Amino acid sequence: MDNTHEARDTTRKDMIRTGEEYIASIRDGREVYIDGERVDDVPSHPMFKPLVDVRARIYDMQHETATAPLMTFDDAGERFAVGLKLPRTARDWWDKRRAADAVFEDIAGVVTRVGDETIGEMWSLFDGQDVLNEVDARFSENIRRHVERAVAADPFHVSANTDPKGDRSKRPQEQDPDMLLHVAKETDAGIVVRGAKYETAAAYANQAFTKPTIANWGDAELSDYAVGFVCDLGSPNLKFICRTGFAGRGRREDYPLANRFDEVDTLVVFDDVLVPWENVLFYRHTRAATYIRATLHRYSAFAFVQRILKTADMMIGAALFNVRQTGLDRQPAVQEKLAQLAVYREGINAHLTASITLAEPSPGGLVMPNQSLLYTGRVHACANLPAMVHVARELCGGQICITPDEASFRHPEAGRWLEKFYTINDEWVADDRRKLLAFARDLLNSDYAGHRLTFQLFAQSPPFAHLGAVYRNFGWDGPLDFVRKSAGLSDAVTGGLQLAGGDEAVRRYYADDTAN
Repeated sequence: MDNTHEARDTTRKDMIRTGEEYIASIRDGREVYIDGERVDDVPSHPMFKPLVDVRARIYDMQHETATAPLMTFDDAGERFAVGLKLPRTARDWWDKRRAADAVFEDIAGVVTRVGDETIGEMWSLFDGQDVLNEVDARFSENIRRHVERAVAADPFHVSANTDPKGDRSKRPQEQDPDMLLHVAKETDAGIVVRGAKYETAAAYANQAFTKPTIANWGDAELSDYAVGFVCDLGSPNLKFICRTGFAGRGRREDYPLANRFDEVDTLVVFDDVLVPWENVLFYRHTRAATYIRATLHRYSAFAFVQRILKTADMMIGAALFNVRQTGLDRQPAVQEKLAQLAVYREGINAHLTASITLAEPSPGGLVMPNQSLLYTGRVHACANLPAMVHVARELCGGQICITPDEASFRHPEAGRWLEKFYTINDEWVADDRRKLLAFARDLLNSDYAGHRLTFQLFAQSPPFAHLGAVYRNFGWDGPLDFVRKSAGLSDAVTGGLQLAGGDEAVRRYYADDTAN
């Protein structure tokens, strides 16, 4: 991957960007801090540069002959990014899946917050325009315009959800009100917001869909916190305070994933930031706030789960290489553990595939992955990930935590002994074995690996919320109706419930002559 980009000025707005244009766009004087220092230049800083380069590479793939057909679509003779396209057919979801896979193959790794995984949250609000119209028709106009702008202008779009929270046994008004982002005042130009949000990749992105985390508002006093807007991340009075990155903590040869794919998380401080009215998507509207929290991942869960599928491929590959090089893949006990990883991987694949095949219309006229299958797939992927990481650790063996670093292999004296003890045969020489063990350690056992495991657990809300989404979207009527008939219960017991959820989607699929 080419990591060299020279920034240049551009006024082009209405076509897919290049990597150079993206890099130039984040050189806007934003106030970014990391490791106790203010960052002079985000794109060249060693902890941001790897992911800035990855995002720039994605933009460049949209222009290259080999990848442009996968990464873009044609609309009236103009090319636009597939990842940002409003999904109106099931084919759109296959195209999005193929585009994301093309990125992972090109960069030889997995990245999550690069735009396609977060833009779907805007589509959820697009579906809720009738809710927005209850307060002000301008809000639904704003969401339509921003969804269209995302496709046309091709910004790096992220999502701001989580607040610092404070004491959650108290209401916001009973403590420092800034613990939850809120509107401090209204002006003719827009609203002024104060507080903070955590957001992965915000320090090197262009805009964020900023919204509340509270779902149970309780009373109208919380209305100042019921606000959602698109935030230009180059706005005055924003401060980005980032966690220490993993890039640069160790040599790339020893930590190949941490040094290329660490997506830096940021506390974004809103120190009286003006949000123009045209960027406000809802305000003083507790129902809209509750709606967006309930439907937030209706679309974005697909891209999120697809990332875990690719991570499962990485675990399988690392484990299988490790057991094959020593001949352990012939042992039934080892084959059993490899099969466990395969079942996990194919379970994710099956949910993604079925959710497209049985895609369903959304309230706003879009096409969304089958909700019951998508959300159960997310639970399967996230809930079983820690156990699968441990299975992969077992298969990779203890050497992933005791192997010396690359510098020792190059040392004239130490390297002589390491060459002897790490060479297995003519196919697996010491250097390749070291590379495999370093990769497996960074994937499964390093600080970066632990961080990623926690990120997957909470990135799209905690496990109880994942199960809550399943509860709200599963077709309970089908099992109830079947038991009513089987047990001979009267129609009054269930009110004559009809098939719903996944069962109804299957019925519609086979009833549609065009489906096959």
